[in-house]
Amino acid sequence: MKLLTSSALVLALAAPGWAETYHLDPGHTEVRFSWNHAGLTEQHGEWTQVSGTIDFDPADVTATSAQITIDPDSLHTGVAALDNHLKSADFFDVETYPTITFTSTSAVQTGAQNLRLTGDLTVKDQTKPAVLDVELTFDGEHPLGGYFDYYKGDWVGVEATGTLLRSEFGVGMFAPGTSDTVQLEISAEMRAGGWE
Repeated sequence: MKLLTSSALVLALAAPGWAETYHLDPGHTEVRFSWNHAGLTEQHGEWTQVSGTIDFDPADVTATSAQITIDPDSLHTGVAALDNHLKSADFFDVETYPTITFTSTSAVQTGAQNLRLTGDLTVKDQTKPAVLDVELTFDGEHPLGGYFDYYKGDWVGVEATGTLLRSEFGVGMFAPGTSDTVQLEISAEMRAGGWE
């Protein structure tokens, strides 16, 4: 996801278009979520199994596309009883709905290192629009590439944030006493071309 400064963007626009596909590194990608518990505290959890790709063409930033899949059964809050309840039919019903997906539908460059992705988020077969504000934090050869083959090649690092209403996706039990609003935070390392 090579987001460009304005001068580099001008040069890219004058050059032939090309696109690169970046693959999420499953060991260094985190999708975290947080919510307010009855007005007392901010609580947190994450999904630990995430996969997907992002295609980016520096000559056409608006053509950026993302396909992300989350295994809802990988949900982890640090409290086993809460994990089990969130995985149950009261919330994510992971046995019936084994995937959460995000498919981007549009992209806008919002700064020298920033991109806004809008897409379709599907949870429990309910698809609603979602927006992710993405910041590029690294672009180039991985600092560990000289030591481990796994890290060779071109990489990007990104941080992304978004806000959702969980009731729109069929996981609204106890709202609004426990906040309907959920904050998403995503940290991801991605390698160009994957590992094939």
